[in-house]
Amino acid sequence: MAELPLAAVERVIRRAGAERVSKSAAEELSKVLEEKALEIASEANTLTEHAGRKTVRDEDIRLAIRKD
Repeated sequence: MAELPLAAVERVIRRAGAERVSKSAAEELSKVLEEKALEIASEANTLTEHAGRKTVRDEDIRLAIRKD
């Protein structure tokens, strides 16, 4: 089940310049974004644990993105 609202994903696509967005396009981008977000969150969690913390911080997210 998708976590990202399709309306929000459609707005992102429109901000990128699209005039119209099909439901299937929004669904596909939503899937891709969620997969990428899970990868980043997982890496950020690993960094958090390595630092001996339980709370994921913004710097963990930034470091996880750079490692990618």
